[in-house]
Amino acid sequence: MTRCATVALVGRPNAGKSTLMNAILGMHLSIVTPKPQTTRKNILGIHTTESTQLVFIDTPGLLTPRYKLQRSMMGSVDQGLEQADIICVVVDATKASQRETILDPMWKRTLEREQKPAVLILNKMDILPNRSNALALMEEARLSGLFCKAIAISARNNTYVEDLLAILTEMSPEAPFAYGADEITDRPERFFVAEFIRETIFTQFKEEVPYATEVSITEFKEREGGKWYIAADILVERENQKAILIGAKGSALKAVGETARRVIEEHLGTPVYLELFVKVRNDWRNDRAQLESLGY
Repeated sequence: MTRCATVALVGRPNAGKSTLMNAILGMHLSIVTPKPQTTRKNILGIHTTESTQLVFIDTPGLLTPRYKLQRSMMGSVDQGLEQADIICVVVDATKASQRETILDPMWKRTLEREQKPAVLILNKMDILPNRSNALALMEEARLSGLFCKAIAISARNNTYVEDLLAILTEMSPEAPFAYGADEITDRPERFFVAEFIRETIFTQFKEEVPYATEVSITEFKEREGGKWYIAADILVERENQKAILIGAKGSALKAVGETARRVIEEHLGTPVYLELFVKVRNDWRNDRAQLESLGY
């Protein structure tokens, strides 16, 4: 007898959904930065034991969209909710000081519409000043009738993550595995290489530059006995953003390349020669054709 369930991780930007999925999988799969809105597309992460397979969907942070890219991101959230057997609402415990945060009307609308079992996850307990607040918030969640279970964790410290997995296993229906026991994700390596480059940009740059940036892999050559060759275009919306990304005598772009290359090599397990180019694509975040060409 085996169990299998698809679990959607949803929440506001920067609640720690990606950190949680990485903690569950024990690897750096979803990119993580201090900036909100880092995740733009759904990422599948597969956790398999001898008897249970939990297929996690890391979704973009819920927000009110201001341009077409963000509307596409919210469409990805809806898609993840449709595919899910279980919905995990991840809340930043440090910002959940009021009852209204847990009983957000958005959760009420979403969970009543989907009619699927839901778990409230209070995350970032490692930096919550007064941990007793979590008990009151979990009780509010229980009384709301919106959630089957509630748990307080620290994804960053991997605290009570195993307890969360036990809850989700218990909630999972009896079913055959949807993926092979050794599969971790359904995304190709090119996708993660682009994500790691974008993660580096989000980490190293401020203001609007990271949000106006997208990465497209143009070449990906595996070489036996030598460094793999990867070329990528970093797309921005304006010439001044391009100048910032390149930096004086190419110093900023070189720093991005060096940092991203180390992460990519660790992920792929092989030496890599990474070549980056910065190109301007005017208003790409609001251009449907350009968004579709980038996989949105």
